[in-house]
Amino acid sequence: MSLLSVKRISMFFGGLAAISDVSFELRKGEILGLIGPNGAGKTTMFNVVNGFYKPAKGEVFFNDRKISGLKPNQICKLGIARTFQVVKPLQRMSVLDNVIASAFLRMKSRVQAEEIALETIRFTGLSDDRGVISKGLPLGKRKKLEIARALATQPELLLLDEAFAGLNPHELDESIEIIRKIKERGITIMIIEHHMKVIMSISDRIVVLNYGEKIAEGTPREIAHNPLVVEAYLGEEKSA
Repeated sequence: MSLLSVKRISMFFGGLAAISDVSFELRKGEILGLIGPNGAGKTTMFNVVNGFYKPAKGEVFFNDRKISGLKPNQICKLGIARTFQVVKPLQRMSVLDNVIASAFLRMKSRVQAEEIALETIRFTGLSDDRGVISKGLPLGKRKKLEIARALATQPELLLLDEAFAGLNPHELDESIEIIRKIKERGITIMIIEHHMKVIMSISDRIVVLNYGEKIAEGTPREIAHNPLVVEAYLGEEKSA
């Protein structure tokens, strides 16, 4: 069953096509990788899905409801949360208060919001840092906090924009484990990532964009052996 349907989406900036006639489905309970070279349109697609951009053409459906044209807060309330490539926590607030702020999307009281926040912080491995002012966190923990803030909104679909960028090998392993545990909770995930070993190991399916167009879609094995993908993207990864 499709949770998210992206239908013939196009997005233009100053006459330049950032996304051109892209369609794909995201099934409930799966992890879908979204890959491609820099400038391929991946983050633009996230911005269309979660309402930061209204598409020039095409439609997005979530649980069979059209969401393209809705505002980000409306889409978040429907059950789509996202993280950002450049993490920006509420810097003067503690880790706990950052997550509480997100939990208020659904919780009516401070007590309820704090209960959700504490459980989410434990889940993401930040319990020892709950009182730390977020501005002072190292990158790896800021990335975890970004995920915790998104999870505290209790999403059905989580959009992760380069959640692994800049992490050391130990932090990578921890984050991969968190992603797998999120999937075990029944949360569907769409992830943008440049770490090919990571994306190939955790994705059920992968969509590949290049110059705003979809050039391939399939299982990690199919994508790894697709000549178009190797030429446009994986070839440069292997030579790097």
